[in-house]
Amino acid sequence: MSRGRKISLWIVAVVLALIAIVLILIATFDWNRLKPTINARVSETIQRPFEIRGDLGVDWGQDREAGGWRAWVPMPYIHAEDVHLGNPEGFDGEMASLERVEASLAPLSLLHREIRVPKVALTRPSADLVRHADGAANWVFDLGEQQGEGSGWSFRLDEVAFDQGTARFRDAILDSDFNIAIDPLGQPVPYEEIAGARANGEGEEAPQAQPGAFIFGWKAEGRYKGEPLEGEGRIGGMLSMDDPDRPFPLQADVRSGTTRVQLNGILFQPMTFGGLDLDLRFEGQSLGNLDTLTGLVLPNTPPYATDGHLYVRFNQPDGAVFEYRDFNGQIGDSDIHGSVTYTLSTPRPKLVGELTSNQLRFADLAPLIGADSNQDKEARGGTTRQPEGKVLPVENFDTAAWATMDADVRFSASRIEHGENLPLTDLSTHLRLEGGELLMDPLRFSVAGGQLNTTLRLEGQREPMRGRIDAHARGMQLQQLMPNAGALQDSLGRLDGDATLSGSGNSVASLLATSNGELSMLLSDGQISRNLMELAGLNVGNWVVGQLFGDEQEHINCAAANIGITQGVAEPRVLVFDTDNAVINVTGQVNFATEGLNLDIHPESKGFRIFTLRSPLYVHGTFANPSPGVAVTPLILRGAAAVVLGTVAAPVAALGALISPSAGEEDQCAPVIESIRAQGQ
Repeated sequence: MSRGRKISLWIVAVVLALIAIVLILIATFDWNRLKPTINARVSETIQRPFEIRGDLGVDWGQDREAGGWRAWVPMPYIHAEDVHLGNPEGFDGEMASLERVEASLAPLSLLHREIRVPKVALTRPSADLVRHADGAANWVFDLGEQQGEGSGWSFRLDEVAFDQGTARFRDAILDSDFNIAIDPLGQPVPYEEIAGARANGEGEEAPQAQPGAFIFGWKAEGRYKGEPLEGEGRIGGMLSMDDPDRPFPLQADVRSGTTRVQLNGILFQPMTFGGLDLDLRFEGQSLGNLDTLTGLVLPNTPPYATDGHLYVRFNQPDGAVFEYRDFNGQIGDSDIHGSVTYTLSTPRPKLVGELTSNQLRFADLAPLIGADSNQDKEARGGTTRQPEGKVLPVENFDTAAWATMDADVRFSASRIEHGENLPLTDLSTHLRLEGGELLMDPLRFSVAGGQLNTTLRLEGQREPMRGRIDAHARGMQLQQLMPNAGALQDSLGRLDGDATLSGSGNSVASLLATSNGELSMLLSDGQISRNLMELAGLNVGNWVVGQLFGDEQEHINCAAANIGITQGVAEPRVLVFDTDNAVINVTGQVNFATEGLNLDIHPESKGFRIFTLRSPLYVHGTFANPSPGVAVTPLILRGAAAVVLGTVAAPVAALGALISPSAGEEDQCAPVIESIRAQGQ
């Protein structure tokens, strides 16, 4: 053998011997000797106590799942027992502990400056997560300058496996304190048994890869945002951090206060903020209570229930996106359908969507303005109570919450019910909320063959809130307005009106108490009777009509009104009924601040009919307790009507715009208005 060959063989032998010696040293090395150094170094890096109290060791094996020659590369499996993680200064006790943790390390990844951990397994983890009122949280790690930028190293974790464990969450900011316990189910539950159609690949975005079985069950109990919290559900046993083909199964049934949320679906790619794909159902006493769970600013409503599909995409340029698609629901006795998208954008989150309803009951809208009963308020968690004897709602709008979210939502309803006698149809509105200002434009109703077009603006960013409403009613037909009133079956009366009102205050009552504006209305070719008033439920009107006309029907040629409203006091400039037999004028005031009524009704005969009319009438009292009566001293003066009308010629001009006769027909209000104008000259 040549000298060169002998040298080469000796070099190879020495290298192999050195490798063998290194492997033997690693295999036989007592890693527990490094615990003091590791504990000190980790504690210094994370600036809080860290300690491995049990055994520390390294085992060697092979990653059979790697495939090819990589499956033969030795891989270290590091294990540590009785691991404890303390809290930073300002917090008591420990943050977390583990009975055992195992982690594998891919050595080849170190060649391209990546620390890759294929799998971490946690045995009996326990955590105590705390956040103080000043915002300090023990789960936030201040690494200082230890992790200098530009090192070129990266970290990758592929899978997390866990065992039964417990966690406690205490948050002074959220007023929350609850415990979560995770335990094995005993035997795996196939995902398709819980997910149903979704697991069979149905649906718009059914996952191509099905998640594994449910391995663990969990339970939660305590308090969340000041409300009692309890929940339970199931989860898988292996969490793949970045593999789209291995989604993680989730199932939950959570109750917080009066709200219940049920979901099942998948979490995918949590390391890169992939998202969620869930079937979601939630129900409760009021949609307004969802602010507690979700941060969504929604109106107060009657009890509701809804179900649909929730798709969440976390890592988006404008912020995380939550899409609640194709949901169906019930709010009170009204149905609701549609899709909405909630984006965690800046400077404020935004809700965008389109909603529809086939049948909407006006009674289900009462909580929006605080007009529901005290019993219903209590059931939905409201703290304001409507005072006895007060009709206008006093509950404040939550304008502070309006400033936390923007919205752009369109809503339409094909049929609206108001009791049995006032059907409204084809409601449509476009609601926009931006910077605390709410605008509904248009807010449109089809009513009795006509249209009611409204624009509502509430400036919630001001204190007190300022509000303005502009409304225009055109072409409402009396025959359709109250279809069950037999007295109107042959009537072709038409109602037109305009109203503008503005005020300041944080409730309906305070807005009206400070309001300024004007109301104009014309009614032509109508009829009125006691039976009509009974059907309408107008007890005062029933009494007034009975006093004026007995039980007979009375044809109204024209009813004209122009009412000025100043600082919450409405005073008729013109309020006249021209019938076949008399002209009836109404004077006085309606005070929205006190809800007081002070109205006088003056009839003037058109001939012999005067002998069947009673003395002048009055309506005093309040909205809740009106007090109608007959004037003690008769004030039937032949010139009374002329005296009243002679002072209101100027406001009559506002009524001219409402005269809009049908083709080929003469509007009966035109001569009445002209007569009023002439008397004022």
